[in-house]
Amino acid sequence: MYIGSHVSIKGGYVEAAKRAFGMGAYAFQYFPKNPKSLNPKSFDSRDAAACAKFCAEKGLISIGHAPYPLNLAVEEDMEKIMLEALLNGLEITDACGSIGLVVHFGKYAGKEALQGYKNIIRLMNRALRQWHGKTMVLLENQAGEGTQMGTTLEELTQVRDLCDYPEKIGFCLDTCHAFASGLWNGDDWEVVQERGEKLGFFEQLKAVHLNDSLYPHGSLRDRHANIGHGFIGNHRFVELLNSPHVQQIPIVLETAAAADGTHRSEIAHVKKLAEDNELNAFH
Repeated sequence: MYIGSHVSIKGGYVEAAKRAFGMGAYAFQYFPKNPKSLNPKSFDSRDAAACAKFCAEKGLISIGHAPYPLNLAVEEDMEKIMLEALLNGLEITDACGSIGLVVHFGKYAGKEALQGYKNIIRLMNRALRQWHGKTMVLLENQAGEGTQMGTTLEELTQVRDLCDYPEKIGFCLDTCHAFASGLWNGDDWEVVQERGEKLGFFEQLKAVHLNDSLYPHGSLRDRHANIGHGFIGNHRFVELLNSPHVQQIPIVLETAAAADGTHRSEIAHVKKLAEDNELNAFH
C-alpha cells in the first residue's frame, strides 16, 4: 500500500521526496508553493524533474496540495487570481511527476447556494480548458466548517459530471472531514462504500487524507488528530484500510509530526493496522 505523509519542500522538491522515502513512505503530499499565498511561483524545473525521476525509481507516488486561500466557488471578480493560482499549482505538480493537485471543494458566502456550485463549474471549465498536463485536479470533501458545501459524495460526483472536462478531475477523500461532516460515522464504511460505488465516486478516487478527528462525529469541525488519538479510533480505520478502493492509491497523513520531527512511527502504525486487518481477513 502507498502510505505516507505530508512533507515540507524545504530544500526543494527532490529533497521532499527523499525525506518521505527516508521515513518508510511510498506516498507523500507537499505544497508546491506557499500554502498561504495565491501569488504565482517561479520554480526550478530541474529540481522538479529530479523529484519526478527519484519517485519513479523508488516507486513513490506524490500529490500536491493547493494553497488554502484557493476557493473555486468565488464570484467572477475574483476568478482570475484563482485561475492563475490553480494553473500554477498544476504546472508545478505535473513537473514533479505528481498524480494530482488536491483542491478544497470551495466555499460560497452568497445567499443563493446554487450559485456557488455554478461558480465552481465555471472556474474549473476555464482552468481545465487550458490545462493539458497529466496531473489531475483532485476535489477534496470538506468538513462543513463555515459552509456545508462539498460535504457529500453526491456533490463531488455531480460537479465532476457537470464539468466539460471530467476526465481531468478526480477525488481526494479526507477521513477527518468525512467524519466531522457526517458523511461517515466511523461504523458505516460499508454503507459509504456502497453509496460511493453507485455514484461512481470510488472509480475516480485518487488519494486519501488519513486523519483522525479531534471532535466528535457531525461536529463540522476541521481539526485533525493523529491516528488512534481522536474520536475515530484505530479500529475504525482498519475497515477503511481494507477497502479495495484504497489499495493502489496514496494514503497520506496530515497529522502532527512525532518528537523526531517525522511521521516515521505513525506511518509504521498505519501499515500495521492494514496488515492486521489482512491477517484477520485471511483467517
